[in-house]
Amino acid sequence: MNQSARTEPKILSFKKVKACLPARKKDAHKGDAGHTLLIGGDAGFSGAIRLASEAALRVGSGLVSVATRAEHAASITIARPELMCHGVSGRLDIKQLAKRCQVIAVGPGLGQSAWSNQLFEAALETNLPTVIDADALNLLSQQPRKNNHWVLTPHVGEAARLLNCTTAEIQQDRASAAEQLQEQYGGVVVLKGAGSLVFDGEEMFICNAGNPGMASGGMGDVLTGVIAGLIAQGLTLFEAAKLGVLVHAMAADYAAKQGERGLLASDLMAPLRELVNEN
Repeated sequence: MNQSARTEPKILSFKKVKACLPARKKDAHKGDAGHTLLIGGDAGFSGAIRLASEAALRVGSGLVSVATRAEHAASITIARPELMCHGVSGRLDIKQLAKRCQVIAVGPGLGQSAWSNQLFEAALETNLPTVIDADALNLLSQQPRKNNHWVLTPHVGEAARLLNCTTAEIQQDRASAAEQLQEQYGGVVVLKGAGSLVFDGEEMFICNAGNPGMASGGMGDVLTGVIAGLIAQGLTLFEAAKLGVLVHAMAADYAAKQGERGLLASDLMAPLRELVNEN
């Protein structure tokens, strides 16, 4: 990184971004609210994909399918029976599941095994709007490409790998990092951290909500599910990223009223539901 940011970030406004999410019609049914497919949960990481998937439900996705390791499918279903969990082995399974969906999120607990890479590539081959997070970002850094139909959600370490630089360089000029990520990879970039940035190549927004209690495992997985669930309901990638980042941070602030230390990613589920229903 060797340039200064060209775009001045604007502060995200809840009133403005919430206006992108229309009220439900009185005769709405689950098919009207979209179908989200989430892919991840390699051995030992079923919690990540479960958190992301429940978050998609909590912000209003009508249906949510989960593609994960076969040994995890039953336990996730037991923990959250509203999720449709499928044990998958490779590309063909993903292609079949994707036929019924409007959006894909890939990465939570995905790992970097041969299985992980097959699922990642299969997700991209669908050409559906896609949210890329966690190990899917690490796989992308190994095989860089550009796509305008995805939302990338890196934290500083993942951003450094994507740009082949140090985390210190990212933190020195976060806005410039967001610009370079978008220029190199396309789509919408969410650079997570204190003052998360959302950039689509033209406008940049900064989130002034959130708190240090969010420095705990699973928070990023929840954000992935939130953004994907909003895209499923018809929001554009940029609208979903802006609203998703803000309600995620606001939900964490609400949950942190009992204390920042010990805040869990799952504590955000109830306030997320409340926020997306607020007028």
